[in-house]
Amino acid sequence: MDNKVVFPAEWHSQSAVQLTWPHEDTDWVDMMEEVLPCFVAIAKEVMKREKLLIVCRDADKVKEQLGVIDESRVLFREMETNDTWARDHGGISVFDGDVPMVYDFVFNGWGMKFAAGYDNLITRLLFHTDTFLEEVVPVNMQPFVLEGGSLESDGKGTLLTTAECLLSVNRNEYLDRSRIEQYLKEIFGLERVLWLESGYLVGDDTDSHVDTLARFCSEDTIAYVQCMDEEDEHYEELRLMEEELNDFRQLNDEPYRLIPLPMADTVEWKGERLPATYANFLILNGAVLVPFYNSPKDKKARALLQQAFPDREVIGINCLPLIKQHGSLHCVTMQYPEGFIV
Repeated sequence: MDNKVVFPAEWHSQSAVQLTWPHEDTDWVDMMEEVLPCFVAIAKEVMKREKLLIVCRDADKVKEQLGVIDESRVLFREMETNDTWARDHGGISVFDGDVPMVYDFVFNGWGMKFAAGYDNLITRLLFHTDTFLEEVVPVNMQPFVLEGGSLESDGKGTLLTTAECLLSVNRNEYLDRSRIEQYLKEIFGLERVLWLESGYLVGDDTDSHVDTLARFCSEDTIAYVQCMDEEDEHYEELRLMEEELNDFRQLNDEPYRLIPLPMADTVEWKGERLPATYANFLILNGAVLVPFYNSPKDKKARALLQQAFPDREVIGINCLPLIKQHGSLHCVTMQYPEGFIV
């Protein structure tokens, strides 16, 4: 049996998606009525297609907020949480040969920017509450710090990531690029790592997670944020990122098919520009959920992603509330492949 580790792409058949639900002691406290419809909309689209795992403080309250649901499609797991960004505190799924495994990395609040003590325990507690199938193996990856939003896998041995995030000193300060790359190759069974040196969004707390900038849509296709306005502060960095993407090659030495997504219209709140991005989409079984920002560009972004995913339904979700806490749709979700969740 070949025991090579495989880090599946997001389009791999899924068993469930995790949401970590907001409550009154999260940063959503002053806008719960505004943000809850966004979580409910995501939840209902997920439940149409696969199971939904909801990590929450009070399951009964969440059931009231969801309304009428098919409870056979949702798993509630009650525990304390700091915040709601499941992409970054969620477990990362891999296959070691035929063995499904969940890597539990250290989550330190994006480089100790925010409290994360409860969130760092979520994946471990999910294993203690019969959330995963018996054959799924938990792997404690301490002391390495890593967030799911910083990784894009094509499922065939290529990882796309950003140097700004993975090389930041507030995560794994004693490891240089070569040691981090070697470690990633070993644990994820990678042939190579594609490092983006440029690209950022104002207001992003994650140190330029790749899921805000550029995403694999298939083995040969990458969708990315393109800025055409030379007066925009992002223009030069995103232009340089676009050049890097054009220079990247697939394993067969062919260039990638690149799909430029529009730079989202400027969204400001309390005098601050927010990191709105159409790259923060979520792939589901048979569908793609794309963040909308009440902009004419929403339809263009959806049409472009429909080209990237011709066999999936592309659905817009109003994420203006989410972006007020500096994240979007992909950031609040974490998918688990088929064969992982009970």
